Amino acid sequence: MTDHTIGIDISKDHLDAHRLIDGKSRRFVNDRSGHKALIAWIGCDAVRIVYEPTGPYHRKLEQALAAADLPLVKVNPRQARRFFEGAGQLAKTDRLDAAMLATMGSLLAIAPRLARSPLLHELKDLHMARTALVKDRTAAKNRAKSLSMPLLKRHNGERLTQIERQMEAIEAEIMHRIKADPDLARSFAILTSIPGVSDITAFLLIIDMPELGRLEATEAAALAGLAPITRQSGTWRGRASIRGGRANLRQALYMPALVASRFNPDLSAKYQQLLTAGKPPKVALTALMRKLIVLANALLKANRKWTSKPA
Repeated sequence: MTDHTIGIDISKDHLDAHRLIDGKSRRFVNDRSGHKALIAWIGCDAVRIVYEPTGPYHRKLEQALAAADLPLVKVNPRQARRFFEGAGQLAKTDRLDAAMLATMGSLLAIAPRLARSPLLHELKDLHMARTALVKDRTAAKNRAKSLSMPLLKRHNGERLTQIERQMEAIEAEIMHRIKADPDLARSFAILTSIPGVSDITAFLLIIDMPELGRLEATEAAALAGLAPITRQSGTWRGRASIRGGRANLRQALYMPALVASRFNPDLSAKYQQLLTAGKPPKVALTALMRKLIVLANALLKANRKWTSKPA
């Protein structure tokens, strides 16, 4: 191996790093002093640093590496595990995982991407809290259908009121933080200019897909899991379908696509065209979801708001 790829296995207390160019490994403490020592050990000519997200344990390291202007590659743990198994690496230790991450990054030539900023990390935490509240609200509404005792009904109603109040507070905080940042505020204004994209959908796109506006159209669709995947073998041809990607983005785009199929002139025409061609409504809506994410990416890249095509 000649490229300078680093693999890092991250745990709460330690960072196990493997340097592919010379096969050396070393363990560092996962704190500020350990981060400085790791950066010095890596040097300034690394082509990629490969690691898996580990919740709160990787964030400070990620910020330290990004501040040192190092090229970061954050890989999906499930994809990494499949690569390890495909390579015949069934044993699992922190040191072995670091070595396999480095090998994976090098063999697949995974391109580095920009790390999340501290602000985006905070927005992500707020979004996760909101998602948990949405689930709690659904559960409370379902419970309300089967409650008969006045006391339990009252408590459930109070819980629903509390959930709604907390959701409103979180959404207000998200909007405040987005509008206080000039770049995010501009992105938000562009996204909400697209018919069918609500304020909530716009901030979900900003939080869950910060790469939007810096991707090619096919990359944007693939990241959202909306790119059709061909299935064929020999003379057999299966139906192409979508899979993988970020499921929460697909969930966020479903309602905007449904609204766009009725009220966005351009996408409504496309939707009707697909139905006329014999496509099932679900397939046609998925196509609109893909067009929405591609459109959002194109508008952000061009730094302009949506305008309807001339008649």
